[in-house]
Amino acid sequence: MTALAHERPKTMSEAQPESLNGPDLDEVLWQAWKALELPEGYRAEIIEGAIEVSPTGRVPHAQIANRLRRALDKFLDGSEYACHQDTNVIHKRRTWIPDVFVAPEDLEPYTDEDGVGVEAKVLHVVVEVVSPGKRNQKRDRLKKRREYARAGIPVYVLIDDYDGQGAVTLFTGPRPEKADWEDIHRVPYGTDVTIGEGPAKGFVIGEAITGPKRG
Repeated sequence: MTALAHERPKTMSEAQPESLNGPDLDEVLWQAWKALELPEGYRAEIIEGAIEVSPTGRVPHAQIANRLRRALDKFLDGSEYACHQDTNVIHKRRTWIPDVFVAPEDLEPYTDEDGVGVEAKVLHVVVEVVSPGKRNQKRDRLKKRREYARAGIPVYVLIDDYDGQGAVTLFTGPRPEKADWEDIHRVPYGTDVTIGEGPAKGFVIGEAITGPKRG
């Protein structure tokens, strides 16, 4: 699902963490991202020092994400929280577009200073549904796993059709300084996993959302 558009070389990053003669590379990427004009059906994110452009998900991907959104909205009904999609999440000149996330229903007070997205600090749960392809799998299993930990988002859920016969992994206890998580709980499709904290506490992700085991 992802095509790499701009990559920041490590040597440049190490040699010039902050230029005295102009904006640093994070700022350059940020300005380039804001100026992008993409064809309909594509989106762009800044992930670990790179702008990644990707098409919207295929039908199986969309079905899982939409089932999850509808179920979460029903679960959160009557509270001040809601399930959101297709929204930029901003953290320190990084930007992501999660498949689903739980945050306050009214996002307006939490927009970033440039007004292009919502601040990551108000997210309680973030969910990615893995798309086919090694690059997509690396992005969601590794890169976004690290990015969401760095942002201190309390819960990351990874729904992965391509992990064995399908698996759901629940990451909790972010460790921003290590870009990792205290607890990682993986279950195969067909086994329920329950979110244990925050406004979505008690919400169950099971076969009704993921579908049955693959293969």
